[in-house]
Amino acid sequence: MDPVRHLKISLGVLLLLLSFGTFGYIAIEGWDALDALYMTVITLGTVGFREVHNLSPAGKIFTMLLIFFGVGVIGYIVGSLAQIMFEGQFQRIMGRKKVEKAIAALEGHYIICGFGRIGSLICKEFSAKPLPFVVVEKDAAMVDLMEQDGPGYLVLRGDATIDDVLLKAGIKKARGLISVVTSDTENVYITLTARGLNPDLFILARAGEEGSEIKLKRAGANKVVSPYLIGGSRMAQAILRPTVVDFIEIATGHEHMELQMEEIMIPHRCGFIGETLASSGFRKETGVIIVGVKKQNGKMVFNPESHTKLEAHDTLIVLGEPGAIQKLEQLVGCDSCAEELIRKHRKTNG
Repeated sequence: MDPVRHLKISLGVLLLLLSFGTFGYIAIEGWDALDALYMTVITLGTVGFREVHNLSPAGKIFTMLLIFFGVGVIGYIVGSLAQIMFEGQFQRIMGRKKVEKAIAALEGHYIICGFGRIGSLICKEFSAKPLPFVVVEKDAAMVDLMEQDGPGYLVLRGDATIDDVLLKAGIKKARGLISVVTSDTENVYITLTARGLNPDLFILARAGEEGSEIKLKRAGANKVVSPYLIGGSRMAQAILRPTVVDFIEIATGHEHMELQMEEIMIPHRCGFIGETLASSGFRKETGVIIVGVKKQNGKMVFNPESHTKLEAHDTLIVLGEPGAIQKLEQLVGCDSCAEELIRKHRKTNG
């Protein structure tokens, strides 16, 4: 058992003994509450003071029983405190409080359930982006390892199938949840729990066995991914289309800084809404290649024409250097830049 839990239980027992001793002296000796409490405290503390009043035979027997149980409880408390102090538990407790406070302050974050091989890779990618996220892991040894020698991720120990654990992880304010525990059954339960707590949450779930994908989607997952299916397909493509695979790895891997593929959403308040790709001047100003446009209804437009109009919540799939992509993100989010840029490129195109 956790030493902190030991300490809480023993303190609770001590309070019960104080109450029991106080009411016992009141009932047996007929003392007032203050005298009874004082006698209970000095008895449990074994300080050696004389009795408040002369004790009856029944009172003496009661005092001996109180000493017998009290000394054991106080010794247990001292042992728990020593364990907390000498084993570094105090620093760990303070660290957990700090982490819980940081998790409570999160908003628009992602919850990653399970820190196995896949979960750790997802955390690495999110951290490189960076994206705010919290890890929920029920393996105590893994949580201790992450807290002591980990990369500094926000981690919450608990079972993600339990409502209270996901609520502590901030599921009400989260943007999405990724369930990548090794058991498909647990992934289904996590998905059901998460969907019930936040109906608008985006849920990505891992499927390990054939047929699990349908169950996960029925449970409420927006998207289901099978690592084995993707891995097998990727290995086959590495033989059949090696150059294409190399290009995808360069474009989607954050370690390759010369070229990246990214998606940028047009916000509902944006000066470029209603403009075409040509009049927006995105390509001429930044040098990025707009590979596709995903419409709000889910329709994907590949290799869009220059006259393709931009609408609110369109997602641009762009390819280019990291600096060019960052510049495009700034342009999309800058209302004051839109009017000047549109005027400039309308004259050019006109």
